[in-house]
Amino acid sequence: MADYKKYLDPEILSRISRLELRARRVVEGFVSGMHRSPYHGFSVEFAAHREYVPGDDIRHIDWRLYARGDRLYIKQYEEETNLRTTVLLDCSASMLYPEHDRRAGSGILSRAGRRPAWRNKYDYAATLAASLIYLLMHQQDACGLVLFDHEIREQVPPTSQTAQLRAMIDLIERRPPSGATDVKMTLTGLAERMRRRGLVVLISDLLTDPQDVISGLQQLKHRGQDLIVMHVLDEDELKFPFSDNTLFEGIEQPVHSLVDPQALRASYLEIVGAFISRIRSACMDHGIDYVLLSTADPLDAGLSAYLARRMHRTSRR
Repeated sequence: MADYKKYLDPEILSRISRLELRARRVVEGFVSGMHRSPYHGFSVEFAAHREYVPGDDIRHIDWRLYARGDRLYIKQYEEETNLRTTVLLDCSASMLYPEHDRRAGSGILSRAGRRPAWRNKYDYAATLAASLIYLLMHQQDACGLVLFDHEIREQVPPTSQTAQLRAMIDLIERRPPSGATDVKMTLTGLAERMRRRGLVVLISDLLTDPQDVISGLQQLKHRGQDLIVMHVLDEDELKFPFSDNTLFEGIEQPVHSLVDPQALRASYLEIVGAFISRIRSACMDHGIDYVLLSTADPLDAGLSAYLARRMHRTSRR
């Protein structure tokens, strides 16, 4: 079995400039490390016959029916993919943390000699989103994309046409994070638009009122959508490793505070722990898959969360 984790090192991936190539390397490494592929491609179900008209694809002519009746009929199919997924990617300004620590030209952080990391949360989340899209499209599943901050910025409806893969990845690359986060408005708006059931994957730091997040998720769940919440946070946000007096700057709001991290650490970690626990518990209560991802985690953690939900859906059929 191939050692797929060697493909998932952020330091290696950051050397690849284009997001599509980065996603492809992640996915190929991930799949090569599995004993067998759990994906079965798409299928079509026969729906009805109709009479042939010039311009119809002759590959769909029912020749057996022609032999019996000397008339041309087309087989009509109802296309059915294994999965219909919409990836929601948070492109609000808070996803930029810690952009200001980036080394010029390297794309890799080195904070006080600690482990290398992604440039920011968005770099990690965008690569995860692109990897999921790449994986889905190349398995001929239908996949769509939504980019949002306090409103929906870009939207591509789910499609199994691989020609749309580049378009979706280009949208991710062209949309720099900005604006405040409003998960509730985004999810509520999507719940009203999404007419067909499927899987919705939310990739976000969820740095907004947790009740708004929960309410938005409930709206989608009420409409029959399966949900995976991939909660992406920077390792600093989870561990608060600061020791010296530090100036903290608000990314979405212009707030500056000079604090002593030693005095703040215990209460900060308690608040963050309660925040994560509340969202995780709400997800469990409503049958929503939740996975907490640190930017220090390999991307296969997110891909594995998707895979587990997919296999669960398949087992229910």
